[in-house]
Parts: sequence; structure tokens; C-alpha cells
Amino acid sequence: MIVEHEEFRTYVLSRGTALLRVANQLTGNPCDAEDLLQSALTKTYLAWDRIKDRSSLDGYVRRTMVNINISWWRRRKFEEFPSEELPEAPPQHDPRHWHDELEQALDRLPARQRTAIVLRYYEDMTEPEIARTLGISVGTVKSTVSRGMAKLRGDLVVSATEPR
Repeated sequence: MIVEHEEFRTYVLSRGTALLRVANQLTGNPCDAEDLLQSALTKTYLAWDRIKDRSSLDGYVRRTMVNINISWWRRRKFEEFPSEELPEAPPQHDPRHWHDELEQALDRLPARQRTAIVLRYYEDMTEPEIARTLGISVGTVKSTVSRGMAKLRGDLVVSATEPR
């Protein structure tokens, strides 16, 4: 049992940062993302001895986060009640809009740039790991990520100045 505890601990230490980024993408809120990841990891720990394919752990945790987030969303939906007064207008730069804009901007990138950026910043892979995964040199990874990030910055600046 101690071996399983240590194996789970090692998994969380190695993949926690990347999984937190996924949780943040799902919730759009850092505090909710931490709660979501903690809940998903708790469920994963409880199912640890039933998960035979350790290479699919990330997929299992991500699917768990999606399911939990949907349940939370449904629960919050029923907590909303109509009122006589309209609430204040949301801030102009709502983080959820930024998330949507980022996703759209990523979709507009060429496939290699999008893949390299997702592997680097969503999956927290190093440049050598990305190079091995994509079968390209480390220098190509660096230039591809750099060009892609420049396009994203330009795209997001333009979309932020356009009226909604």
C-alpha cells in the first residue's frame, strides 16, 4: 500500500502543474481550478488500484475534471434565482471571454505552432521533449513556439481592442 501511495504522490508531483492548467482552462478561475483538481485527484486516488494502465492517468484525471465541472455547473445553475433588480454589468475583460478568445486564437494558428504551444504551455513539456515528440530539432521547437506566441499576442491584442 505504501508503494501505491508513493506512486500516486510521484504522479501528482510530476503532472500537477499541467493538470492545474487544464483545470484552469475548464473553470476560468484559479481558485475553482484548484478545487476542481483536488476533487479529481481525490477520486483518482480512490480508484488508483483499479487503474491498470498508468499511461492513461492524465486522460482519466482530465475526464474526471470535466465530469466534476459539469456537475458543479449544473448545481450552480439551480442556485440562481430571478430578482427585481438587474445585476451590475460584468467587467469588460471577463476571464471567461479571454479563455474563449485564446481558444479561437489557438485554432487560427498553423497546426505545428498550435501543437508546439499546447505541448509547451498546457502539457508543460520541455523543448527537448517536444522535439522528440514531434520529430523535429530543439531549435525548430524554439522558433515555432516563438512565432506562434507572437501571432497569439498580436491576435489577442487586436481582439481586445475590437468592440463586443
